[in-house]
Amino acid sequence: EMQLEHARQAFAQRDKARTGTVTALDFRDIMVTIRPHMLTPFVEECLVAAAGGSTSHQVSFSYFNGFNSLLNNMELIRKIYTTLAGSRRDVEVTKEEFIIAAQRFGQVTPMEVDILFQLADLSEPRGRVGLVDIERIAPLQEGALPYNLAEIQRQQSGGDASRSVLIQVAESAYRFTLGSVAGAVGATAVYPIDLVKTRMQNQRSSGSFVDELMYKNSIDCFKKVVRYEGFFGLYRGLVPQLLGVAPEKAIKLTVNDFVRGKTMQKDGSVPLHAEILAGGCAGGSQVIFTNPLEIVKIRLQVAGEITTGPRVSALSVIRDLGFFGLYKGAKACFLRDIPFSAIYFPCYAHTKAALTDEDGRVGPGRLLLAGALAGMPAASLVTPADVIKTRLQVAARAGQTTYNGLIDCFWKILREEGPRAFWKGAGARVFRSSPQFGVTLVTYELLQRWFYVDFGGQKPAGAEPTPKSRISLPAPNPDHIGGFRLAVATFAGIESKFGLHLPRFRAPATPHA
Repeated sequence: EMQLEHARQAFAQRDKARTGTVTALDFRDIMVTIRPHMLTPFVEECLVAAAGGSTSHQVSFSYFNGFNSLLNNMELIRKIYTTLAGSRRDVEVTKEEFIIAAQRFGQVTPMEVDILFQLADLSEPRGRVGLVDIERIAPLQEGALPYNLAEIQRQQSGGDASRSVLIQVAESAYRFTLGSVAGAVGATAVYPIDLVKTRMQNQRSSGSFVDELMYKNSIDCFKKVVRYEGFFGLYRGLVPQLLGVAPEKAIKLTVNDFVRGKTMQKDGSVPLHAEILAGGCAGGSQVIFTNPLEIVKIRLQVAGEITTGPRVSALSVIRDLGFFGLYKGAKACFLRDIPFSAIYFPCYAHTKAALTDEDGRVGPGRLLLAGALAGMPAASLVTPADVIKTRLQVAARAGQTTYNGLIDCFWKILREEGPRAFWKGAGARVFRSSPQFGVTLVTYELLQRWFYVDFGGQKPAGAEPTPKSRISLPAPNPDHIGGFRLAVATFAGIESKFGLHLPRFRAPATPHA
């Protein structure tokens, strides 16, 4: 307020003729001298062009006040825009739409809206305002807005060219670590479901093996594992799974973010085809880690079905298979993981955007829901490929059908067991994959918030800027602004402020009848 009063006094000094106006150059000098911290490079460049509107080169006192009020209210301007655009960054609104939305708040005058659209048209005449225009006009000082737009713009425009190789490597290690921990938490949380899914998919229904139908359904399988192998039988093969989850999740998240970053448009959006491409690349890149991990895990999971014979360990499985044997069924793994990620990541991105609040943030509960919902179609649609991969990677026992490659496996399953066999374990797969990815991503999000490190680059997905605000915006009440709650906070203790020592009066107690 003192700065505003200083600016008003400067206006009065320049208005020597007492006409209530100053020249455009005087207006620019006042703003640059008195309020430079509120001027972005764009606004400073356009001060003369914007002076007095598009019809005059004289700046009236009302326009001067409106211009300064607009700069002070840019955080509220952004909030009004958010009520219209939601979580999208590419929406442009008309002046009429903006004025109607601003009426809910009551703190923005029509003149301020006119100046806002006038400044936006100086950049590109189109009669609309988007988030890019607001960021171009908004003061960039730390804490000047609830969302630190200077930090967002620095990340989007700086790129890797302004950062050293050491910083980029440190950022990759940081993401790798968070992805590893999040992946391990997600895998452990749903591992019993994964074990049941594997045993159901490996169960033949062609009658080629005596007593092959050990389990009636997934629930029956779960009960029998606990009964005959104990509670920890549900976690058979967990250790190699955790050892492989770290690089698998890290490379999947890294490749997806990398491709999305390379295909991102200027407005911050990613086209749908680019999202599918990024997900497919992420799924394909993870197979180098996933396939050895899966084949060892699967053989350990089904080993518990046979109680006789030597104990099977991860090292014994690796020795028996050899290096090339660890990549048995890799084609089926590609056939499963590429479509899965191509479906999952776009679904997750759009579901997460739909669940964002009016400030563009997603809470842990909504993030978990977004991950779970996106996993349902992705997990169910690739179940046939998962069944083929499981059959190829499991060690066939005496009397069981053997398969010679992906095509041979497909035709034998179709001929001997019918089309329904390709959907075995679909329920368990959806029941496992949906919560697993939900838990993984919510863990990843929370780790980024708890152990945040700024490397000066693009923030990992889900790491929203910390809200910073100088004021507490009142709730949009159509009847009044602020209300008694804000009035009490404003005048609390005023009797002893500013060197005053006034007596305090208390309302007399109402006498009881």
